[in-house]
Amino acid sequence: MTTYAVEATNLVKVFGKHRAVDGISLKVPKGIVYGFLGPNGAGKTTTIRMLATLLKPNEGDAKVMGYDLTKEADKVRHSISLTGQFASVDEELSGRENLIFIGRLVGYNRKQAKQRADELLQAFQLEDASKRQVKKYSGGMRRRIDIAASIVTSPELLFLDEPTTGLDPRSRNQVWDIVRALVKNGTTVFLTTQYLEEADQLADLIGVIDRGKLIKEGTSQELKSSLNAGSLTVHFDNHDELEKACNIFTSQFEQKPDRNAQDISLTIMIKEHSKAATAIGELANANVRIKNFSMNEPSLDEVFLALTGNPPSQEGDEVNE
Repeated sequence: MTTYAVEATNLVKVFGKHRAVDGISLKVPKGIVYGFLGPNGAGKTTTIRMLATLLKPNEGDAKVMGYDLTKEADKVRHSISLTGQFASVDEELSGRENLIFIGRLVGYNRKQAKQRADELLQAFQLEDASKRQVKKYSGGMRRRIDIAASIVTSPELLFLDEPTTGLDPRSRNQVWDIVRALVKNGTTVFLTTQYLEEADQLADLIGVIDRGKLIKEGTSQELKSSLNAGSLTVHFDNHDELEKACNIFTSQFEQKPDRNAQDISLTIMIKEHSKAATAIGELANANVRIKNFSMNEPSLDEVFLALTGNPPSQEGDEVNE
């Protein structure tokens, strides 16, 4: 039995003269959340569409749940489910009607389909809205019913393509809880997202894609450590001390620290902890009174920016056929 949900080698997808996916190789272990990060237009959705058999690669090959992507496409489809960026359920039907309808499509008899629909409505906290038309659902409810529809039959691998885009924090947290529960019950989740906090919270392993290429892979902590940098934040009792410290740090690091007048603090990026200790020593030698200080590791946002040169929410569309 394979230990990988996805094994891809040099996948390429070309649209006209544009290489939307440019030689991506992946190994996604079973039973984890794999976070696939990249700005819009980086090739995330195109990669998912290839792995879900919706697009045929121009080059390369892959196995999904142990099945050859092109030679055993039917077996791949029976092993996976895909939730795209937009709700795929029928908005004129109620939530329960949608789930029963999908249950019948996948082979359940009427009784089984109703039972499975009720189980999912309860699990996704949609019982009170079960008879309401989906078009009257909130954004968070739509995403929950969409994910529920994707797991009417429990998939071995679930592709989630930016499942929380546009949701409020409460709804986003609800979707996160659903993802955690799915993995706990044995489903592997391949998650594309632009939200760095989402990847930090959910992903066991993260791949960063930019311009169709996989440029970095590792755990959240490994990615942060790879930046080989951190930040030193120092708080002061008054603005006079802040001004003195700012001058000293500018001289010490040859860069101007970020000042926060409201918190009476400054923050500066550093690459060596020894330099931070030296800087604090310089303040003490100059009789600058410090209220407190802290060392912070880089955020995943800073890692993303360093790797791609773009913020994760940069605008741009995926290239489609």
